[in-house]
Amino acid sequence: MEKPHHAPPAARPAGRRPDPEPPAPGGVLWTIAGDVRALLMLPAAFTMQVAHPAIGAGVDAHSVFRTDPWGRGERSLRSVQLWVYGGADAAEEGRRVRRLHKEIQGTDTRGRRYHSLDPACYSWVHATGFPVYLYAGRYLLRPFTPAQERQLYREWLQVGRILGIHDRDMPQTIEEYWPYYRRMLAEEIEPTAVARELVATDVALPRPETGSAPVRLVLRLTWPLLRKAFLHLRAFVSVGYMPPEAREAIGLRWSPAQERRLRRFSAAVRILVPLLPERLRYLPIARAARARRRAGAH
Repeated sequence: MEKPHHAPPAARPAGRRPDPEPPAPGGVLWTIAGDVRALLMLPAAFTMQVAHPAIGAGVDAHSVFRTDPWGRGERSLRSVQLWVYGGADAAEEGRRVRRLHKEIQGTDTRGRRYHSLDPACYSWVHATGFPVYLYAGRYLLRPFTPAQERQLYREWLQVGRILGIHDRDMPQTIEEYWPYYRRMLAEEIEPTAVARELVATDVALPRPETGSAPVRLVLRLTWPLLRKAFLHLRAFVSVGYMPPEAREAIGLRWSPAQERRLRRFSAAVRILVPLLPERLRYLPIARAARARRRAGAH
């Protein structure tokens, strides 16, 4: 993953509002977003996002998630990390994301015109992260206290501002969020083609073209087995760490036996990850931010 360059912030044009600040170091989001366990949470949020008819149509028509899933995943992960740990680079990354989506528009599965930066679509993409963090966190971390839930939501709103989401387009409190969330599940979310594809275990998946020559050779020889294992794991964590009400809205099945496997898997992850050295426990951008924070404390 490319290491972010933390250049001094450029001078703002006259009249432009100050850039929004990323969440403060040491907060709830700072603690969980860079932990490697977050990698197991993100597929559930992405599946919820594309279950919106407009977002699913946009991803279906404009994304490279089928032809370059590894590159797309790396770029998306880097963006998420910069929004939280990027310091002066966070707001610029938010502007880059908006520029990237500026021309994405079309017609969704219900025949409605959409634009990817329409607040109803853009806000839902961001809004999915909060319930997934809460739900998956019970398995992979520990249940949040009510105070931590509120803090997490406040910090998620800060990230939304970095992305250019206006306060008027996102519920400003948890009390306002849950009715919005339930309404979206009831009125908008459906089993779109892209959502079904992301939890399928029999779809095409190009092998990663990365690493040294020996690594690429091993991937080439073992890819049929690795591909099958990866698709099953992706489907398992996508559905398993998705809140049950979202599963129901998308039409995803989840059995008691799958729940028992998820609990065993999560318990193992919850025990093992804290034992890892920092270079393996935290994602690169988060690890660099933690190092800068420690250096600044001395």
